Amino acid sequence: MTTTRTTLPRTRKTTVHSDSRVIPFVIQREGEEAAPDNLRLTPLGGGRYRLGYADEDPRDRDIRGVLWARCGFGPVDDLEQPTGRPQWRMMHPLRQRGCMQTLRCQVCAGLARTPLGWIFLAGPDAVDPSAEPVLTNQPPVCPEHARTAAELCPHLTSEPMVFLARSAPLYGVNGVGYGVRDGNVQVVERPAGPLPYGHPLMPTVLASQMVRRLGVFRLFTLGELFTALEHTP
Repeated sequence: MTTTRTTLPRTRKTTVHSDSRVIPFVIQREGEEAAPDNLRLTPLGGGRYRLGYADEDPRDRDIRGVLWARCGFGPVDDLEQPTGRPQWRMMHPLRQRGCMQTLRCQVCAGLARTPLGWIFLAGPDAVDPSAEPVLTNQPPVCPEHARTAAELCPHLTSEPMVFLARSAPLYGVNGVGYGVRDGNVQVVERPAGPLPYGHPLMPTVLASQMVRRLGVFRLFTLGELFTALEHTP
C-alpha cells in the first residue's frame, strides 16, 4: 500500500457544487423490502455446507460465487432511476454490489474513473488510512457528484476524507453466516468486519455489501481534489 498526503495550492475556486435534489442511486427506497429468502444448506461432505436458495437464479451470486441477500426493486422513472422515499441509512444491496463491482458512481451510476484514479469518500473514523488493509464498502463517486455525496450521505460529513485510488481490487463482502439451529436454517455467525473472498466461512455467507481494498492512493480534501483534477491534462 502507498499512501501520500497531498496539499495543493488552491489557485481556483471549485466549480463542482452539490445538488440537494439528487438521491444517490445506491440508496434503498421505501417499498424495496427484503424478498423471501427460501434459504437452504446443501451438504458438500466433510461437515461442510453451501448456502443457496431453493429457487436460485444466477443473479443471486456475485462474480466470486458468493450468495447475496435478496431485496425488492421499486418502480423507476423515465431515466431508469429508482423512485420512492429514500431510506437514507440503507444501501440497496444489489445496487451497491453493481456499483462496487463495476466501479460506477454511487450517486448517478455513471462511470466514476478519472484520469487520476477513482474517488472514494469516508467519514470520520470510518476508514483508517494507516491500517492494512484499507477497506471500504462505499462505491466510488464521479467528480460531478463528490460534494453531493458528501453532503447527502449520513455516514459522511461535508468535508470527508477523500481517497484518490490508483488501484482498488475487490476484497470481500459484509454479511452474515448461516447454519442449522433447532432444525432451521438461520443466522449463526455475525462477523465483526468484512470477510475476504476465500474465507472458510464464505460458502455459508449471505452477503449484503461488497468491499474493496484501497491499494495505491493519495489523501485529499474535496477542495484539493477538485484543484488536482482541474490541473490534469
